Amino acid sequence: MAKAKRGKPCWYELSTTDPDGAASFYGRVLGWQVADAGMPGFDYRIAKSGDDMVAGMMAPQGQNTEPLWMVYATVTDCDKAAKAIAKAGGAVRQEPTDIPDTGRFAIVADPQGAAIGILQPLEDDSNAFDQDKPGHAQWQELMTSDPKAAMEFYGKHFGWKPADSMDMGPGGSYDMFRHGKTDIGGMMKQAPGMPGPKRPFWLPYFGTDGIEAAIGRTNEAGGKVIHGPMEIPGGAFIMVGNDPQGALFALVGPK
Repeated sequence: MAKAKRGKPCWYELSTTDPDGAASFYGRVLGWQVADAGMPGFDYRIAKSGDDMVAGMMAPQGQNTEPLWMVYATVTDCDKAAKAIAKAGGAVRQEPTDIPDTGRFAIVADPQGAAIGILQPLEDDSNAFDQDKPGHAQWQELMTSDPKAAMEFYGKHFGWKPADSMDMGPGGSYDMFRHGKTDIGGMMKQAPGMPGPKRPFWLPYFGTDGIEAAIGRTNEAGGKVIHGPMEIPGGAFIMVGNDPQGALFALVGPK
């Protein structure tokens, strides 16, 4: 049984007011096959890209009814990680809980308020994050009120290391980070008027085999393109949009 390394992006979860509608939308845009997970008394959907499980979908839980995507990363001990995050000025939004045949998870928030899931998996077999496969998450982006403090926090608790930084002009810098030897995401200061929640948040980017075609599918399926297509360093293109239920989502791939 292989144990997961701390800080590996491992799962992506959509909280949506219309799981059926979301399943149809992402199926059309990303080619996912979405099916019920078979959890007694709980409507949870699993999205697959080919044979790989890449994301989950469910109705909003608790008081937060805003449609949004959640990023999960691995930890070696869920209970200890949750306590350490709370002690460091973060918060535990959902206490550590066992998931049968999967592991132990919790929902936490960094000191600036961005929520992130943590998972202590029974086995290190997640390939939801794969930068070589369309339909998989390929990047995660943090919009935060304090990028420097956030980088220090995630470095301490997830082992992420600072990578390259790009000057964004008046918006500050876009600071990338890596897990091991792989750049896995970036963070930047959240500015007024940016799309998405008004508080700090994480946004996954899902890979596609062509941004222009994906934009066409987004529009046809009832989504809304907010930003892009825009070329990024390395020659790929990105787009950011809203799904029909209002959740912010992002795509990356060739033009």
